[in-house]
Amino acid sequence: MDKLKRVLSGHDAEEPSGLAEVIDGASLSWGTRVKGFVACFAIGCLCSVLGSCLLWIPKKGLILFAVFYTLGNIASIGSTLFLMGPMKQLKRMFEPTRLIATVVMLLCLILTLCSAFWWHKAGLALLFCILQFFAMAWYSISFIPYARDAVKKCV
Repeated sequence: MDKLKRVLSGHDAEEPSGLAEVIDGASLSWGTRVKGFVACFAIGCLCSVLGSCLLWIPKKGLILFAVFYTLGNIASIGSTLFLMGPMKQLKRMFEPTRLIATVVMLLCLILTLCSAFWWHKAGLALLFCILQFFAMAWYSISFIPYARDAVKKCV
């Protein structure tokens, strides 16, 4: 029956290879992709809000903010992997129009965690969080046509 469906739908009548069957079996339905996106994005937002609440804790608050804000950004970026798929997302992240924003964003993510855990510099962690925000915003608006031009003209 599957062969008949492939022939009638215009697909090749050949048997799919073992790799094609594995890829088809590993792919997610659209509903599952949307649920994964929403779950990861909600976790990312929750981590960012939690980090903002923890900012006011004496002594360790700024470091907790940096860590949770960074984890929130990582989860938010990870949520788009569900919609596009990992390879397409990576290709789009490193397109020439997004390359600088992507590199700065990833570098700031790493440097925020380094300044919080290894260097123990709260001010530096806050600076990298601010840079993370701007790099993430610049990266995000790159997906909206002419949004970068509009921001440049406003500034």
